[in-house]
Amino acid sequence: MSVANVERSIEQFRNNIRLVREEVGRVIVGNDEVVDGVMTCLLARGHVLLEGIPGVGKTKLVQTLADVLHLKFSRIQFTPDLMPGDIIGTSIVREDDTGRKFFEFQPGPIFANMVLADEINRATPKTQSALLEAMQENSVSAGNATRPLEQPFFVLATMNPLEMEGTYPLPEAQLDRFFFKLKMGFPGIDQLHQVLDRTTQASAPAVERTLAAGDILAMRETAREVPIAHPVQDYAIRLTLATHPESEQAHEMARQYVRFGASPRGTQALILGAKVHALIHGRLHVASEDIRAVAISALRHRLLLNFEAEADRVDTDAILTRILADVAPAT
Repeated sequence: MSVANVERSIEQFRNNIRLVREEVGRVIVGNDEVVDGVMTCLLARGHVLLEGIPGVGKTKLVQTLADVLHLKFSRIQFTPDLMPGDIIGTSIVREDDTGRKFFEFQPGPIFANMVLADEINRATPKTQSALLEAMQENSVSAGNATRPLEQPFFVLATMNPLEMEGTYPLPEAQLDRFFFKLKMGFPGIDQLHQVLDRTTQASAPAVERTLAAGDILAMRETAREVPIAHPVQDYAIRLTLATHPESEQAHEMARQYVRFGASPRGTQALILGAKVHALIHGRLHVASEDIRAVAISALRHRLLLNFEAEADRVDTDAILTRILADVAPAT
């Protein structure tokens, strides 16, 4: 690709991100980092897990993003009685004009471009695991056939904190399939005023559709083409190894509080997330600051802590913050 074409692709990429930010900002107050994180996951071909207490706007953010992007959208409300077939679909008996009976597959809500898995940790582990193949393989096995999912395919799951009643911890294998885990905090006083101004008036703010599936696929290809130097890639590897308590490069907090460190998917998320972050900020190559910017979101859900961490009330964010402070970036 020529230099001129590269520059045009980068400029189009940044312009598309700006348009999405502006439209989402008409409805969602604050949480700019969360919006950027969701877009990063979408453009890196990943899935995102949104955590926050009820009422902070997790579902509204996803619904607004679906309105802005011209993609097929479906919502699954996870409940304790939800079954895997309610997600992927099922085969039913049909009868043709001659009276011959046959099975016909009725696709479930997973067959969409953007799937909102609302309150995913209120369903049982059996139902949560129904998403695994779809999220990893972009296909669904039902009956005797494997059915591909239309691209782009993007799962946005909302999650209530585990301390709340009626929640189940997600299986580690499923957590690892999420590209980022993002946390939505409680808004401040000024932001609450804006929320009330927008939601208690006669008319609600509206958004316009700005991007289509073709735009998303093109932006994904642009992100993959961003180069990364070997020292910067080595920095991402050293950050990952620092989370492994048995590694020679393990951080002291990992040795004390971590049972299992981040998987290779975590390193992949660091690299791909950093590529998108670099483009959003106008850089044509990945720097250590891009790795650092996405590190906590990419790794916080991939560390399995021990009982000592629970006793000392140490969470993964605190461990990763120390690791980022102590592991030297690429030079």
